[in-house]
Order: sequence, then structure tokens, then C-alpha cells
Amino acid sequence: MLTLKGEHIYLRALEPEDLDFIYLIENDERIWEMSTTQTPYSRFLIKQYLENAHQDIYDVKQLRLVICSYDDATLGLIDLFDFNPTHNRVGVGILIAEKEHRGKGYGKEALSLVKNYGRTHLRLHQLYANIAFDNTASIKLFEKEGFKKIGIKKEWNLVDGKYKDELLYQLIYVH
Repeated sequence: MLTLKGEHIYLRALEPEDLDFIYLIENDERIWEMSTTQTPYSRFLIKQYLENAHQDIYDVKQLRLVICSYDDATLGLIDLFDFNPTHNRVGVGILIAEKEHRGKGYGKEALSLVKNYGRTHLRLHQLYANIAFDNTASIKLFEKEGFKKIGIKKEWNLVDGKYKDELLYQLIYVH
């Protein structure tokens, strides 16, 4: 089982016990904008997803890790997606589920752990992130972690009947 340990949090692979947490996250309409989800997920589908979550990132091109505190509270998720081993790049997205856990450095520490994992284990050349133009917390987080804004996707996402721009951030590892 993959576990990445930081000072205040650790990242771990998905477990069957995460069913209720994932179910709540995937069915929270407030989060759908970030994940481009349009429909709810059933417990059955999430259970199937969890049963296959052990698959290798090289096969399924994605990896979802759970962000946990050392008292084993489940704080959120960090996803690696669209993994491209030919070009050594992967997208990254992060979610701290509950407002009371946000702004405490958990996301920063999780992103730092994933940056290190990407360099040492996946031998990445770059990470990238897609961030809504009005998601100031994520913009600050990614910029503090060395990501640079490299573009704006104009009117990229339709949210509540209005088109919103999406920012493209990139971190190129210095080797």
C-alpha cells in the first residue's frame, strides 16, 4: 500500500472503507464544477471503482490518494490524472473536503508530497493543474508551490448558465 508521509498529514491509497467518503464527495454538487461531473454516482459504481483502485498508474493513467491527518481523520483527496509516461507529465487536482480543514496547510503539504513523489517515483518532467479563474485559494496554493500560470482557457466551463475561464498552471521540474 502506498503511503506518503508528511509532518501533519499522510497520503494513502484508497481503501474499501472510503466508500462513504467518496460517495459524499462525488455527489456534492458544489464540487461538480471542479471535477466536470454532471450526474450523481451510485454507491454501486463507487464500490466498483474502489475495487479497481489498486490498478497501476501506468495502466489506468490516474491515481487518487486520500489525505489523512495522523489521528486518521479523512481530510480530502489528491488526484493525479491524464498520466502520460511518454512525455513524463501528469495533471494534479486537490480537494480538502470540509471548510474547517481548509487554510491549515493540509493542501500545501499534500501537494508538496505529490510533487516529490512525481519527481522520485514517476520521474516526471512536469505537473499541471486546471483551476477556475475565481478559485483564489487554489491559485494561491499552486503558486506558492512553484506552479506558473501559462494560459487562460477562455469561457471554458459552463457553470450555472455562465461560461467561466479556466487557468492552466504548470510546474516544470528542474533536473
